[in-house]
Amino acid sequence: MEQIILDSEDGEQIPFFVIEETTINEVHYLLVSDTDPDLGDSDGEASILRCVSSGDEEEVYEFVEDDAEWDAVLSVFRELVEEDLV
Repeated sequence: MEQIILDSEDGEQIPFFVIEETTINEVHYLLVSDTDPDLGDSDGEASILRCVSSGDEEEVYEFVEDDAEWDAVLSVFRELVEEDLV
């Protein structure tokens, strides 16, 4: 499973495991977990990240915190995950 590393506000590096990714209205989103789902650990916390970099820059992500955006993107991820399970 693909893993990305984000830097916390205090400089600590935090690993996240990419569960799914999609692009909506030209914005790239990742559904990530703080635990590796391939290891069967379902106690992890899921988050949605939005790519905020542009062009050829290294990809930079931030957490989606707006409730309306979260709900809209989560519904797309639910459909994608269900398709993977079928």
